Amino acid sequence: MFFERLPVDLIAEILGALDLDSLIQMSYVSKRFYLVASEPSLNPWRKPVMRNLRSHSYDPALKHLSVRTTVPRQNWIDILALASPSFILFEATLPNLKASEWEECFKRRFLPSWEKWKKETSWKEAFLKILHRVWHRSVSSCTTDEAWTKYIVLNRSGTANELEMSSRNYNPLTIFNEMKLQNNLSHLETRVRQLVLELSDVRILAFGVLVKPRSDFSVNPNAHLFLNPPGISPGSSGGNALSKLTQKNNSSGLIDDHGVYPCSSSMVPSVLFKEYRNPSATYRRLTHPEPAPSHANYPFYTPGGEDLRWLDLEEMEEKGLHWVGGLLITAQLIGSPRDTENLFGRNQYASFSWQDLWAIAPWMREAISKQINGAGLGN
Repeated sequence: MFFERLPVDLIAEILGALDLDSLIQMSYVSKRFYLVASEPSLNPWRKPVMRNLRSHSYDPALKHLSVRTTVPRQNWIDILALASPSFILFEATLPNLKASEWEECFKRRFLPSWEKWKKETSWKEAFLKILHRVWHRSVSSCTTDEAWTKYIVLNRSGTANELEMSSRNYNPLTIFNEMKLQNNLSHLETRVRQLVLELSDVRILAFGVLVKPRSDFSVNPNAHLFLNPPGISPGSSGGNALSKLTQKNNSSGLIDDHGVYPCSSSMVPSVLFKEYRNPSATYRRLTHPEPAPSHANYPFYTPGGEDLRWLDLEEMEEKGLHWVGGLLITAQLIGSPRDTENLFGRNQYASFSWQDLWAIAPWMREAISKQINGAGLGN
C-alpha cells in the first residue's frame, strides 16, 4: 500500500489527525503502523488526546486507553494532569506508572503548597487522595480536610501578608469589603480580575479597586505588577497575539528583558515610577503547575478571549485609572469544567500561600519589600 511507504514521521502526522477510535483501529492494521503508533518519539496519540482534554468531551476510547500497548505512557501524564477529577477517579482505567511519573503528574496538576498532604505516602497515593479531596470539596461544602484557608494580600506600601480564615466562613468578597472599609474605599466598586490564571482544579482570582486616585500614596504598584508582568502585553493585532517580546523569544519561551514598570509614566504617578529589572531572571511559560488551555501561555498572553488580565488596560491608559488600596489573591476550586458563567455560584476555596505565589508569579519576589505571616505590619 502506498500509504505504508511514506516516511514514518509523515505517517505519524496523518495518524495524529484521526480521532481516537480510528487511530486505535489503524494502529493494528499492519506491523508498520503498529511500530509508528507505539514509538514514543513519534507519538501520534498526543494530538487526539489533547483535543479531548481541551474540549472536555472525552471519547469512550479515552477511558481505557491505558490497556493499549501501542499507546506510550507519556500520554497519561498529560491526561492525569489536565483531565477532570471525576473522569480520572470514576471512569478511566489508570495506567501503571513509575513513582517519578506520578510525581510529575502531581506537580503539574496541583499548587506547590499542596505537597504538605503527601507526608509518608507514595506519589500515586498522594495524587489520588488529593484529587478525591478536590472533587469532594468542589461538589459539597465539606471543609474537614482543610479547616483554614490561606490567602495573600498585596499592600499599597509594597509589603504583603499571608492571612488565613476558617474555611467554613471564608468568603473573599466579604473579607475584601472589610479591607475597603478600613482603607476608606467602601464607596468604590470592587473589581474581580476573573481568571488571573486557571489550572485544572483551581482558578486564581484577584480582588481590587480600580479608580482614578486622589493621591499618589493610595496607588498600589504591586497590584499592577502582579496582574500585568512588565514586558508582557497582548499583541497589537486585535489583542489576539503574543507580545512582541514573546514572539521574539517564542522558540525558548523566555524573555530576558523584563522591561520597565509601568510602561509609561501615565500608568502610575511619577513618585511611584520604578524600574523592575533582573537580568539573571527570565520569564518562562508556567509548567508546574500546568495552566488550563485557556491560559496555556501564562504568564504570556494566551489568545482566545479568556485571558482577561489586560481587560482594563485601555481604560487605565485613557482615564488614568490605577489599582488603589490592597489586592486580595485567592484560589477558588472549579466545581465543573470551565464553570465561568457562575463564578461565585459555589464558595469552595483552597489555600493560596507564599509558595504558590512564587510559583505562578516569581517576578513578585523582588517587588514585595516584606513578607508578613499573619496580620499586622510585621514589626
